[in-house]
Amino acid sequence: MQHDKVVQNKVVALTYVLRNGRGDIFEYNDLPVEYLHGSGSELFAKIERSLEGHRVGELVHVELTPEEGFGLHEPGLTFTDDVENVPAEYRRVGAQLEAQNAKGEVMTFVVTSIENGKLTVDANHPLAGQTVRFEVTIHGVRDATPDELRNGRPAGGPPLAIQ
Repeated sequence: MQHDKVVQNKVVALTYVLRNGRGDIFEYNDLPVEYLHGSGSELFAKIERSLEGHRVGELVHVELTPEEGFGLHEPGLTFTDDVENVPAEYRRVGAQLEAQNAKGEVMTFVVTSIENGKLTVDANHPLAGQTVRFEVTIHGVRDATPDELRNGRPAGGPPLAIQ
């Protein structure tokens, strides 16, 4: 039966588990989210290709290298300074601060360590440089409406963001 198979122009509902490079759960989504298959959605391209032809109820495992997923770790996005030069509210691991680069782009930095009087912040994605694994379960497949085809995403909610 074609109606429950993931193919071009079908709206697919899925849940997923994202595991980091150590195999630990990084993100877990047990409420189905939808995307329009073949629309160039916000779903990682390799995940979308891997789902092609699968059916409702199937579990699909997809491994993404840094180049296919969250990118390489860029050392230029990591900065260390004396902890005394940092406002008190940011002097804890996990604190986040926003800063603008020379191009006017806003970047989010996360405090990743405080050691020996030095504080380090990092603007890389937490999974940058890691090969990660998605475990995707297909919960539903349906025909897209003309509006969904025109908009390139399912109606009734924000686009899927698995990236």
